[in-house]
Amino acid sequence: MNRAEYWRGKRVLVTGGAGFLGSGLCHALGALGARVTALDAMLPGTGALEANLDGSGAPLVQADLRDADLAPLTRDLDVVFNMAAQTSHAGSMVDPFTDLAINGMAQLRLIAALREGSPRAAVVHASTRQFYGTPRYLPVDEAHPLAPPDANGISKLAGEQYWLQEHRIHGRPVMALRLTNCYGPRLRVRDARQTFLGIWFRRLLEGEPFEVWGGAQLRDLAYLDDVVAAFLAAAETPACAGIAFNLGGAAPVSLLDLARAAVAANGGGRFATREFPPDRAAIDIGSYHADDSAFRAATGWAPRVTLEDGLRRSLDWFRPRISVYL
Repeated sequence: MNRAEYWRGKRVLVTGGAGFLGSGLCHALGALGARVTALDAMLPGTGALEANLDGSGAPLVQADLRDADLAPLTRDLDVVFNMAAQTSHAGSMVDPFTDLAINGMAQLRLIAALREGSPRAAVVHASTRQFYGTPRYLPVDEAHPLAPPDANGISKLAGEQYWLQEHRIHGRPVMALRLTNCYGPRLRVRDARQTFLGIWFRRLLEGEPFEVWGGAQLRDLAYLDDVVAAFLAAAETPACAGIAFNLGGAAPVSLLDLARAAVAANGGGRFATREFPPDRAAIDIGSYHADDSAFRAATGWAPRVTLEDGLRRSLDWFRPRISVYL
């Protein structure tokens, strides 16, 4: 069965559906013929925008997992892509209580609602590489010790483990993807809350210099289309159930070389290097790139978009739309 045949008519809920990755999934699922609903709290500072869903065909339900009546939204579903989360590392250190409420308690509320309304629905949970903390070795595989460097890493780990427990105890097909830095169309570019690349893109498109903190750190960035393909592959592969997989991207690159590549993709631009501010240095993990061979072996997935092409596509997409995202 091809991908379109698998998804045609499937009833799918995407939490965090108006955000960067969630809306990307909504667009892809709509094109495949799925019956998709996007659920999003539309909280300020998260990157959620109604405009992200334009053309996707997915209706947007504005609701907060922390307090909404979830029963009407979680009935008779086939698949849930759970992208809703608080992702700001610095923000989690300022307000760890809200961070935990979104990444922990809200996840438990969704789990309980799905037990009642859709006990057999598959769930693909968006997780994070942040759990590993400062890598002891590279590339980082799933056996690497866990040492979350900040409150966000701790709360996200709790959420992931609650979901995996659903598989162990209740038999629900749940899989988690521990994401590296992701980028592409609809990324939050107003500031650096979602990823440093967002503010880099903004400065390049505004003709202003951007800052590179440090510069020697390695990252393996994943382009939106490749990330979406990975989530779809996870849901389509029963053997993934009960497992947390790393998901990487293109070959690792230093932040300094990434900055040069972004300038080249834009056809010009400027940047300056500086040391990390003390509050960010305390939670920076240094170099990271993933060993995602387990996920590749399980699904046959592999990233297709090169870093150079992904940067060019991203900047070209934002160029005529930048005012909407500021």
